[in-house]
Amino acid sequence: MAPPLRILVATVVHDPEDARIRHRQLPALVDAGHDVAYAAPFKAFDRTPPEGVWGIDLPRAKGKRRLSAVRAARTLLSAMSRTVDVILIHDPDLLLAVLALPWRKATVVWDVHEDTASALHMRDWAPPKLRPILSAGAVAAEQYAEFNFRLLLAEHGYRDRFTRIHPVVPNSVRVPAEEPLEPGGDRVVYLGKVTRPRGGAELIELARRVPEVTVEVIGPAERDIEDELRAAADEGIVDWRGFMPNDLALRRLRGALAGVSLLHDEPNYTNSQPTKVIEYMAHGLPVITTPNWAPKELVEHAECGAVVPFDDVEAAAEVVRDWAADRDKRAGLGRTGYDYAKAHLDWNSDAHDFVRALEDARMLDLAKRRRPQSTVERVLGRRRGRSGA
Repeated sequence: MAPPLRILVATVVHDPEDARIRHRQLPALVDAGHDVAYAAPFKAFDRTPPEGVWGIDLPRAKGKRRLSAVRAARTLLSAMSRTVDVILIHDPDLLLAVLALPWRKATVVWDVHEDTASALHMRDWAPPKLRPILSAGAVAAEQYAEFNFRLLLAEHGYRDRFTRIHPVVPNSVRVPAEEPLEPGGDRVVYLGKVTRPRGGAELIELARRVPEVTVEVIGPAERDIEDELRAAADEGIVDWRGFMPNDLALRRLRGALAGVSLLHDEPNYTNSQPTKVIEYMAHGLPVITTPNWAPKELVEHAECGAVVPFDDVEAAAEVVRDWAADRDKRAGLGRTGYDYAKAHLDWNSDAHDFVRALEDARMLDLAKRRRPQSTVERVLGRRRGRSGA
């Protein structure tokens, strides 16, 4: 049996409680016997490191204030790149932190779980006139990363952005082994960060249109919708729970009438599968989603919910009213969603592929370093030496 790898997982952007990192990838690595360190902005988010890993605090990169976090991360990664086997980064920002690290021995793997270039067009901290330039820079960074590091993709739809074939480990979820509760008739839920592009305003309007049903919002809000959401919660229009640890948040899904995902028509959401949709399915909830390609295809293929037009809150309200009045329909949709998730979207199976992807990345990297130079490479090397290049 190969010795355990020493793996450093790093982010300066994500909440340390990010479900993909904290609740899926880290446990998978620890369960596989690897030694894991987790560098993340614990203090900035008021979080504590999980058990079983070595927690290292980093500053948070947010808005225009990103450079100091990248510098701190580079200092850490530069030092640890000589002692660990794998560095797994989760942010495009950290590509700068691992750029041309001196004496690096570690294999760098970038977990790509966002369309970086498209996402920049949605960032309110990026001046509109600079967004095309920043997006072009993001594309260039992706091309550099592809030829200098190892990549891990969270969506099959991301493959078209790259020229090489990279392993895909989907953003699946842990599907509970126990049978889900039958969907109730008086509560719909939204799970995840709340922003205007993610449908925050539509959630509030949905609650106004179906006052007979509670709209429960679980997750922190960004500043573009926070005041509006807080006012709606104070008025009793929505039940806003704010941030909850992932395990507690998932418990709130059980027995709800439906799970809602009203994403706007944004390029960044086209090929990205909202994890919340899979979490709804995994807990036996019918799904209401807007027609972004990835969630639309999933919900229609699994036959587990309804797709409503963008910006059409009344269409979503009609679905809620219909399901609230029809127990058999919501129960059937919830059942088919759970069965599909258990068969095709279960991290309990994908975790093995994730661990293997990192192990293979390290093995391939070491093999490449040991590969003897070809005659052409040796000749070119001698010529460069003679020319003083």
